[in-house]
Amino acid sequence: MDNPFAFLITQLFELYIYIILIRFFLQAFRADFYNPISQFAVKATNPVLVPLRKIIPGFAGLDISSLIFAYAVNVLKWIALQSLGFVSVGSMLTLVLFSLVELMHLTLGLFIFLAFIRVILSWVSPGGYNPMVMVIMQLTDPLFRPFQRILPPMGGLDLSPILMFMVLFFARSAIAYYIYPLVFSVT
Repeated sequence: MDNPFAFLITQLFELYIYIILIRFFLQAFRADFYNPISQFAVKATNPVLVPLRKIIPGFAGLDISSLIFAYAVNVLKWIALQSLGFVSVGSMLTLVLFSLVELMHLTLGLFIFLAFIRVILSWVSPGGYNPMVMVIMQLTDPLFRPFQRILPPMGGLDLSPILMFMVLFFARSAIAYYIYPLVFSVT
């Protein structure tokens, strides 16, 4: 998107989608909800999620209404961009499928960003307490654990993030390379 207004609209919608996804993962990973950062995510999403939860219940400890809300905001983003003439998504089926795949792509991007911040913070401020650091650690610990089992720290050096980044970037590029074209070929 070369248009600066399309870029701005996309970034604003995606920022809110990231907040909704953080809210989902805070609950899924049982993070501290009394943390100020967690409270921000809760307050930013509660006006829609509280009524939505009355209609869509959770399942297996997961807040399904948060995922549906994030998906709906993503669909609205593309409808807004298409109605303003910035993009042409095509049929409604393409829009629905593309928004679902893009939500997976955005989720992987969120975890790549959070993991990168965590790695940088481990170099800059190891062991320091900060509410933001605690939330990032609580959100990324479930992601780091499997890779730390495969590649445990050696001599005080943890190389597992390298393996984790390789897997996350592979998954993200596989979505872009294989699934996006598949979605657009459906119509």
